[in-house]
Amino acid sequence: MAGKQGSEGHRERLLAAALVCLREKGYAHTTARDLVAASGTNLASIGYHFGGKEALLNEALASVVRDWTARVEQAMFGGPPVRDTRELLERVLVALIDVFDELRPLIISCVEAYAPALRSDALRARLAESYAESRRDGAAMIRRAAAELGVEVPADPEAVVSVLVAISDGLMLQWLADPASTPDARQALDALAALSVVAAPERAAPGR
Repeated sequence: MAGKQGSEGHRERLLAAALVCLREKGYAHTTARDLVAASGTNLASIGYHFGGKEALLNEALASVVRDWTARVEQAMFGGPPVRDTRELLERVLVALIDVFDELRPLIISCVEAYAPALRSDALRARLAESYAESRRDGAAMIRRAAAELGVEVPADPEAVVSVLVAISDGLMLQWLADPASTPDARQALDALAALSVVAAPERAAPGR
């Protein structure tokens, strides 16, 4: 039993160390020896628990996405009840967009992972799993919020989540290049409201 607990402790220490390394060194520059030094484990532990450095870093990135999803859930349901769907969407966008500065080191690591994912089936699959998990969790949040507000669930909830994630990802890239010109959550909400008017079906003119 003690050996098993120690083994599991190594796994958690490696994951915690991977998050530290992602913040301090980034995805591209973290080495296996960095992970060993930060975790106080050994090279064999990385292979035993994760199969290699890349798989460990990929799992750490997945945990970043899960933690960010949890932030969104806390924003939606952790405060006073929302009054309407606009206020709810604003809370979501604040949790997705107005945290870029706070999460900058991890955001850089996430962006760094996309280039190697183009040539790594394993990393690409792990990123796809993270997106799928976010869609499922986000859709469940939308259904819960709709029930609490007494409104219909909009279209396909997973499609709605995908679009919101795309907005966050796209603004994240713009923010890394030009923070001063990137819209914040309130500006993004206003832009979405304007687009919804443009995209709404035209009403037939009187008498037609």
